[in-house]
Amino acid sequence: MLLFAGLGNPGAKYANNRHNVGFMAADAIARRHSFSPWSKKFQAEIAEGRIGGEKILLIKPQTFMNLSGQAVGEALRFYKLDATAVTVFYDEIELPAGKIRVKIGGGSAGHNGIRSLDQHIGNNYRRVRIGVGHPGAKEMVHGHVLGDFSKADQEWLDVLLDSMADSADLIARGDDNSFMNRVTLALRDKLQPTGPDDTPPAKAPKQAAAPKAQSHIRQARSQQPAVKVPENGPMAAMLKKLLGNKD
Repeated sequence: MLLFAGLGNPGAKYANNRHNVGFMAADAIARRHSFSPWSKKFQAEIAEGRIGGEKILLIKPQTFMNLSGQAVGEALRFYKLDATAVTVFYDEIELPAGKIRVKIGGGSAGHNGIRSLDQHIGNNYRRVRIGVGHPGAKEMVHGHVLGDFSKADQEWLDVLLDSMADSADLIARGDDNSFMNRVTLALRDKLQPTGPDDTPPAKAPKQAAAPKAQSHIRQARSQQPAVKVPENGPMAAMLKKLLGNKD
């Protein structure tokens, strides 16, 4: 058996937060692979099913993000599994919105859900990091991750979650590189790229900006008849400067 954990905070208030993208990934996998209805166990919501021949337990801890490890640890002990059986889906502010990266082990990078998991089960588990972008300043991070995805985000988010669910068999087999490649290609096929090859778009392409309106001074100048300026001398230099002419 493998355990797929999506991280987030319980309750309608947090449902569309960037911090809850792990819950969203778990829901997408459950829908795509016809898992059992969600039930309550291990201080979490759980659902069971099979992906690529592997029995999978999906788990969404209901302990709030900072205590996620309690629920995952309880489930592991019940099924007598170790951390290598766990794959965790969660938000990552250090990745551009829409990009995913998979790795095994490592530090928490300040993510409280991952810190809790490390405390309860160690760090030798697979992490599927889902980019939600960085707000640009440290003091804005809390509001950013606990803020809802915007309507513009929804276009790439829906494609990303569906692609991850479609490719979950590769995660179950431990083929992390193929999983990342397949999801990235699916995004490129369905959304017009806006960045380098390895950067899925976070927003629909922007329309070309309209030309800037001219200031009233420039408009007045453009409407003035051409003035013949002296070719040489101090007066010529002054007039050229005032009229905006250049050599």
